[in-house]
Amino acid sequence: MKNSLRKKRAEKGYSQDRLAEILGVSRQTIISIEKGKYNPSLPLALEISKLFGTIVEEVFYLDSGGDEE
Repeated sequence: MKNSLRKKRAEKGYSQDRLAEILGVSRQTIISIEKGKYNPSLPLALEISKLFGTIVEEVFYLDSGGDEE
């Protein structure tokens, strides 16, 4: 699964540390999600999308061959 978390985070001006603090996860979790090494649980994905005021599909999406970032 691909994601646009890094882009969304930058648009809001959040550091990885700040985003992790807001979401109640570790900075390493944020790093792993951004690198595509960890897919968040559904509740965490929904919380992330809510924080950015968007639907979950705009933050997380399946790789369809093209780069949507």
